[in-house]
This record gives sequence, structure tokens and C-alpha cells, in this order.
Amino acid sequence: MQIDLTTLQHRAARLIARLAACDICPRQCRVNRLNGELGYCHSGLLPIVSSYCAHGGEEPAISGTRGSGTIFFANCNLRCVFCQNYQISQNWEKQRSNVISIEKLADCMMELQEQGCHNISFVSPTHFVPQIVQALVLAMPRGLKLPLVYNTNGYDCLETLRELDGIIDVYLPDIKYSYDNMALKYSDAPAYVASMRTAIQEMYRQTGELMIDEHGIAMRGVIVRHLILPHGIAGSRQSLNWLAREVSLDVTVSLMSQYHPTHLANRFPEINRHISRREYDHALVALDKCGLENGWVQGMESSGNYLPDFSKEGHPFEN
Repeated sequence: MQIDLTTLQHRAARLIARLAACDICPRQCRVNRLNGELGYCHSGLLPIVSSYCAHGGEEPAISGTRGSGTIFFANCNLRCVFCQNYQISQNWEKQRSNVISIEKLADCMMELQEQGCHNISFVSPTHFVPQIVQALVLAMPRGLKLPLVYNTNGYDCLETLRELDGIIDVYLPDIKYSYDNMALKYSDAPAYVASMRTAIQEMYRQTGELMIDEHGIAMRGVIVRHLILPHGIAGSRQSLNWLAREVSLDVTVSLMSQYHPTHLANRFPEINRHISRREYDHALVALDKCGLENGWVQGMESSGNYLPDFSKEGHPFEN
């Protein structure tokens, strides 16, 4: 975080005020979350946290050796039919029991720092940006000093991201699709591609290429995740070419093969399977041809390695 407390307080106040007619994400629901009205994300004034823990399953520059201090927010502004976190992203009634105060959210950050985590990572933060910034106002005077990671599905609003300039150190956005018809069919996300691309360009403008410390831990920058989907539904070649052409050849990419048909994927035969070797190889060729050289590529064996279970107490990724 590179701004002072007074500026942080002003940002928090502006963001909270916007909840009166919520325009925090691209859906622009305009409901009054200050009075408890619920829009598409089923989230009111207070944050909803399903789990927080030291997470070792992210990219090496994020998890390092001591884990990423990960805060999993409940609910979402997308409806991905294959969401691996569907237990918390699309089960709004149950998640009501996980509503916490702003003070508790700040406590979570401090606890993760005290555990020795490398950073604080906000997972699915988009619909809770005002609450996150408000919690940072409380945590900053208490000595919060870790890099802050914004781990997002990419369906973010430009005006909201601008309020995070100087607050977020590392952006970790998804590129889910290259075609709006696919985004609408599988994630119920109108105009996803334009929103996501504008968001990633703003993230890169704010933080630039990935900077790591002497231990290989991310301190600043952007890591773009792209999950390969069956039948080329994600549009991998188009997205990678766009990154290289419109963002930077130096941007760091995490190409992921871990797709696992879960949640409602069985209603869509075309995605009700793991990716094939041919689909995986096509994505690798696209990555090579577009000239993006920084980042990581998952092996083909990854499809069953990253499935959380949020129904159990404690760490959702540990048995």
C-alpha cells in the first residue's frame, strides 16, 4: 500500500457512499446496500467472509514458503456454472451466517500477518471493495504492512479500480472468455470481455509488470490467470494475443489446466469433462506464438489438485 491514512479514509468514504445506489461492479444494480437492499451479488452493507487462512496453492510468487494470507469472500458478481468455489459463491442463504463486521475483517488481516503470511489476498473482492478499504483504514494504524493482492474474476468496474490505485500492490485477475456469448452462457456476464479488458489495462497501468523480492515473492504488479476450457470455449489464443498486443509482452501470465467439471457443469455436455491433451497443447502453442514469456504453466495433471471444500471447518484446501 502506497498511500497515506488520510487518503485511504477519503477513498473509503467515497466507496461506502456509492453503496447507496450500488455501482461498484459492471452490473450497476443501483440498489441501496446501506439499507440492506440486495442486488445481483446478494450482499448488503457488511462483508461476508467464508474462510481465511494461509493458502499454499497459489502461484509460487504469491504463496511462497509461508502461504498467502487468503480471505475468501462469499457471493459473487458472476454465476459461473463450473465454479469450483460454488459452495460459497452461489449459496447466498447459507452465507448469511458468515456476515462479519468491518472490525473483524481488519482483525482477519492482522491475524494472517501475525501468522507470517507473505501477503493479504482478497479472493472474489469485487463486490466488497468499499468494505475492504474501510477495513484497511482500521488495519493500517495497527501496523498492516504486507502487500495486498486483489484476486478477481476480472468483471470489475473501472471507476472502482481507480479508487484502489496506490492501495492494491498485486492484481491477480482472470481472463475467462474472449467472446461475450460464452461469458453470457456460462457465467451470466453481459459485456464481460470489454469490462475485463478495460479492468486489466487499468490494473497494469497502476502497478506495471511483476516485481518480486529476493525470495521470489510478488511485491507489485499484475499476474493474469487464464483457465483453459474444453472445446476452446475460453478463447485462449484470442486472449493471449490481446494481452501481448494491448497490455504488454512483459505481463506475467498463469496458464491453468486445472479445469474440473463441477457445480452445474453436468448440464452442459460440452464442458462436462476435463480438457484434452490436444486442447492443452493448442493453448501452449498460442502462448508461445504470441511472445508472452513471463509466468507459469500448469501441467496436465492439475485438474484434481485444487478443489476446495468449504463445508468443513478450517482450511478449505487441506484434508
